[in-house]
Amino acid sequence: MTEHEQTALKTVTERSWEKIEQHHLRRLAEIAIGDLDDFFQRYPEHGGRYRDLLMLICLCQGAAGHFVHRDRGVKDFDVWAFFRKHPEKPFPARRHAKGDFGPSRFGPHLNDKCHPGRGVDLFGRSIPCEKGQDPYDCVREWLASGRPSSRKIAKSSVVVIHPEEEVGRIIWDPGSAR
Repeated sequence: MTEHEQTALKTVTERSWEKIEQHHLRRLAEIAIGDLDDFFQRYPEHGGRYRDLLMLICLCQGAAGHFVHRDRGVKDFDVWAFFRKHPEKPFPARRHAKGDFGPSRFGPHLNDKCHPGRGVDLFGRSIPCEKGQDPYDCVREWLASGRPSSRKIAKSSVVVIHPEEEVGRIIWDPGSAR
């Protein structure tokens, strides 16, 4: 760990202005996949229905905007898992899990005394996407739909963190016209 990173570990701020790199996106994917594995194990009815319908996991909202434009800082990391909609029942829309990025150059958040690192908010959503349809197009259509659940996310960038071969791919950027 560099001296700069060691200093950042001890620095408690509202927002971190540190650069988000590919390896940070991979760490977020690990956290999200671990959370989904745990959720599916605890709630096998959802796991049986949705485990094989995962399309993408994305960094969204402020941290994604910071990854793309470096102009927002990182308050926390908002990570969304997008699933193909199952015909029987939607993914639980109200499910919101919390994780911890762990010690890193981002340091802890000013108001989070429980974690050594930035918080990670984990969400999931099932969206319309037929087999054979491009998952990226499906997520973009959902973001553009203006649905209440997509409006807040659509205000900022969306960056793929899973699957591995697509880490860092920007699939939505309303700020690109800046």
